[in-house]
Amino acid sequence: MSQPADSANAQPVDERVLEALAVSRRGCDELLPEADWVRKLARSQATGVPLRIKLGLDPTAPDIHLGHTVVLNKMRQLQDLGHQVIFLIGDFTSMIGDPSGRNSTRPPLTREQIEANAQTYYRQASLVLDPARTEIRYNSEWSDPLGARGMIQLAARYTVARMMERDDFAKRFKAGTPISVHEFLYPLMQGYDSVALKSDLELGGTDQKFNLLVGRALQSEYGQEPQCILTMPLLEGLDGVEKMSKSKNNYIGITEPANTMYAKLLSISDTLMWRYYTLLSFLPEREIATLRAEVEAGRNPKDAKVMLAREVTTRFHGAAAAEAAVQDFQNRAAGGIPDEIPELTLSGAPLSIGALLKQAGLAPSTSEALRLVDQGGVRVNSVAVSDKGLKLPAGGYVVQVGKRKFARITLT
Repeated sequence: MSQPADSANAQPVDERVLEALAVSRRGCDELLPEADWVRKLARSQATGVPLRIKLGLDPTAPDIHLGHTVVLNKMRQLQDLGHQVIFLIGDFTSMIGDPSGRNSTRPPLTREQIEANAQTYYRQASLVLDPARTEIRYNSEWSDPLGARGMIQLAARYTVARMMERDDFAKRFKAGTPISVHEFLYPLMQGYDSVALKSDLELGGTDQKFNLLVGRALQSEYGQEPQCILTMPLLEGLDGVEKMSKSKNNYIGITEPANTMYAKLLSISDTLMWRYYTLLSFLPEREIATLRAEVEAGRNPKDAKVMLAREVTTRFHGAAAAEAAVQDFQNRAAGGIPDEIPELTLSGAPLSIGALLKQAGLAPSTSEALRLVDQGGVRVNSVAVSDKGLKLPAGGYVVQVGKRKFARITLT
C-alpha cells in the first residue's frame, strides 16, 4: 500500500489505483485535481463501476492525424484499464467554431461539411480505440433539443467575467479585435457536453484547458460531481515549430499509405524525434530513456528514428506493411534522408513549388524546377510532387530534388 506523493496526509491507496494513476500521468501536461482523480479511481476499484472518460473532437477536417492520436492513445490506455471511454463527435459545436488559441473569429462549417467529415472520424478513431468498448456520441443529441429557451437558461449559469478569463478572449478584447457573441457559446456548449454525459474525466490538448474547466463548473451548477481534467501536450508537426495541422501541411495522417507515413516520420529532426517518442510511442519509459542515453553516448540517432517510424507505421498498417515501407524507403532513397541537410527559412507563403525550389537553391531557375517536377524528381516530405501548380502554405518541409539534393525548409 502506498499513496500519491502530493498527498502526504491521505489514507493509503491501493497499488492498483497507483498503477492507474501512473498510466494517467504518463506524458500528460496536467491532471486536475489529481487528488479527486485518485478518489474516483479508488471508488471505481472498490465498486467495480467503470469511470466515464470523455474526449470530444470537432470534425473540422476529414482526416485524423498523429497529433489527434496523442489524446486518443491516452484514451486507449484508460480503456485498457477497464473504464468506459466516450468518443464524442462535436457535430453541433463544429457549427460554432472553436476559438481556442485564435486571434480572430473562426468561420463556422456548414452542416454538409460537418457531416462529410464526421463520417470518417469513427472509422479512423477505431484504429486507436477498441470499437467494441467505445461509446460513440454526437453532441447534437442534447444540444439541438435545447432550443432558444434552453440556451438562455444554460447561459445564465456562467458569467461574462469568467468567460473573459480565457487568455485568447482577453488578448483580443485588449487589442480591440472583434469577439463575436456566438464564440462565448463554444466553451459553454462543450461544458454542457460533460453534464449530458456525466463524465468523470475529460481529456484534451493543452489549448482546451479553459473549455474543460467550464465543464467542471457547469457540472457543479447541475448538481453533479465535477469531472477531473487531463490535458496532453500539443504535438509539433514535421517542421518542429507549429502544432501538427493539415492546414499547415506539416501533418502525418493516420490513413496515409504506410510508405508515406514511414518516410515522413524519418524526415523529422533528431531533436523532435524524442518528443514523438514521448507522445506517440508505446515503449516503456525506461526503454526510451535507455535508447536516448545510447544516442547521447554516440549511437547513430537514425537507428532510434527507424525504430520509432517502424513502431508507429506498424500500429496503423500492420507489421507486413511497415516492413515493406522500410524496404521501399531503402530501395528508393538509397539509405534515406541524410542525417545532416541544409536548413533555411523562406518567406512569402503560400509559395509555388517552382519559386520554392529556385529560392532554396535546389534548381537554377523556375522553369528548370518545373521540368524536374515533370520528370518526377521532386519530393516534399518524402511524397512525390506531380502538380506543377502546387502552392505550399506556411509550415516545415523536407524537400528532395533528385537523389542527392535535400533541404529542410521553414516557409513563413
